[in-house]
This record gives sequence, C-alpha cells and structure tokens, in this order.
Amino acid sequence: MDRRLVILVEFELHEGKEPEFRNLVLENAAASLRDEPGCRQFDVLTPEAGPGDRITLYEIYDDAAAFDAHLATPHFATFNDATAPLVATKTVHRLGFASPS
Repeated sequence: MDRRLVILVEFELHEGKEPEFRNLVLENAAASLRDEPGCRQFDVLTPEAGPGDRITLYEIYDDAAAFDAHLATPHFATFNDATAPLVATKTVHRLGFASPS
C-alpha cells in the first residue's frame, strides 16, 4: 500500500501581497526540503497567465506522520503566522496516489 501523502494548497492572496507571500513561501519550501526527512517534494506554483494573486503548493510526504511533523516545525509556524494577514482564502487538499509509482 502506498502511504505517501500529497498536499495541495491553494492560496488566494489579498491584492498587492504576492511579492511578500512569495518570499515567505519559498523560504518555507526550502526549509521543508532541507530539514524534513519525510518531505519528498515541495513545489510552489503560479498561474501561467492571469493575476499573480494565486499560488498553489504541491507537496509530497512519506506518510501522514511526516506531514504532521511538518506542521509542528518552527519554520512552518513562522510561515503560517507571517502569511495569515496576506491570505484571502486558503484551501488544503489531502490526496493519496491511486496508482503505483
């Protein structure tokens, strides 16, 4: 059984907040990949065209415990607190793999 967990997070930002948010999310992504053994992928995605107020995260963890460990890290707490006033809406999807890798 494939226990990997995919986290897909969709952010809609308040107008004009994208540059600040981008810096913070890129720092969080780098720290996650560098410091968390269970974090296998952490991509920060932006729309190919359209407004820059939407950012999507695509993350892969070894399992749910690895994601829970991510949520408990100091770098995530710093990111979450610093970005809260920049975010209009945030949607988190927890996904599994339907087919073997």
